Amino acid sequence: MPTGSSPSPTPAGQNSPRAPVVVLDPGHNGRNAAHPEIIQQLVDAGFGRLKACNTVGTQTTAGYPEHAFAFDVAVRARRLLAARGVTVLLTRPNDTGVGPCVDQRGRFGNRVNADAVVSIHADGALPTGSGFHVIEAAVPPAGPRMAAAAHRLALAVRAALRIGSGFGYANYRAGGDGLDERSDLAGLNLSTRPSVVVECGNMRNPSDAAKMTSPTGRQRIAQALATGVIAFLAQR
Repeated sequence: MPTGSSPSPTPAGQNSPRAPVVVLDPGHNGRNAAHPEIIQQLVDAGFGRLKACNTVGTQTTAGYPEHAFAFDVAVRARRLLAARGVTVLLTRPNDTGVGPCVDQRGRFGNRVNADAVVSIHADGALPTGSGFHVIEAAVPPAGPRMAAAAHRLALAVRAALRIGSGFGYANYRAGGDGLDERSDLAGLNLSTRPSVVVECGNMRNPSDAAKMTSPTGRQRIAQALATGVIAFLAQR
């Protein structure tokens, strides 16, 4: 192409490449505590399990709630990913609602054919524990190919968090490598897309809580999550 010339337009009728779709699932919600009659209802959690629709979540000793942390980080990560051409969908539009239930969250990415699903949480472990961990499905619900993709997502997010978030691997989880598997999480059991749950730190630990309460700390976490997702998408 001669210097200074413009690229040819896409021929009529030819589809443009599809932008990657990422679902961010900020845990819990701001009005859950006020509506136990909703969040305590049992719903499908996959593989024959039933779980409560949702929970209130944890909080720091000073009262900063997990639901607010998760939503703030999700919005920040959405902005960063959108700037890289990613279509980002959130499972809830604000932090003033109730739910949605964990079964709805778990199936959200399936409906939109998401390339990646990241559920954002914070832990409420003993105050002596600190650090983050990334959770995968112990029983992959969609076969070995999707399980392998989910593992690549977990590794990419783990690497980015380790480098950029300001948090180390959780020192209170078995293995101590920043990875975990669980069979009781609807968000993983019901998802047929590459999905992980991230416990970004321990809100009951004073050092972790200070970072999570800080806008600068939340921005670092969001940037690390976005970096990990972009690295995963580049592997497709």
